[in-house]
Amino acid sequence: MFDENSVLVAVDMQNDFITGALGTPRARIILERVCELAATFPGDVVYTLDTHDRDYLSTYEGTQLPIEHCIKGTQGWRVPDRLMKVLSERRAHAFEKSTFASISLADALRDRHAKRPISAVELVGLCTDICVVSCALLLRATIPEVPLAVDASCCAGSDPQGHSAALKTMKSCQVLIRNADR
Repeated sequence: MFDENSVLVAVDMQNDFITGALGTPRARIILERVCELAATFPGDVVYTLDTHDRDYLSTYEGTQLPIEHCIKGTQGWRVPDRLMKVLSERRAHAFEKSTFASISLADALRDRHAKRPISAVELVGLCTDICVVSCALLLRATIPEVPLAVDASCCAGSDPQGHSAALKTMKSCQVLIRNADR
């Protein structure tokens, strides 16, 4: 399914979602899998960075999720060193976003697809039930003819129930769910 014309999107693989303020045991488990996939993926690799300012708690999101995280420039905002090494070696482009999905990522992939067709997009990362599902559905709307997949073994939700619910939602929106049993 994936070839040199495919794109891997690593969503929000940042310290605060792995070992920090919003970290989970599963997020720590998938880190190595994401590193391996990013290193061996045959196509281009891009990634998103959840990016907030110091006024996060006064934003709408901050009133709904009052846990400071991914404040730009902090250790929690950064990508773990071992994954950053792979992303740098792959010359992966970063897309900062202040909300759940990245409009600039969707625009970039739409523009790229118009110039050089994308054969498929695979999404991995954190959190399955917030940013991964949001990015997947935005991409589904932006590049509707491009096959989308999510490698469930390289995703973690805010909790197991949220992870499962997001996978079900994406599947019903014609996103192929791979490795759901891992």
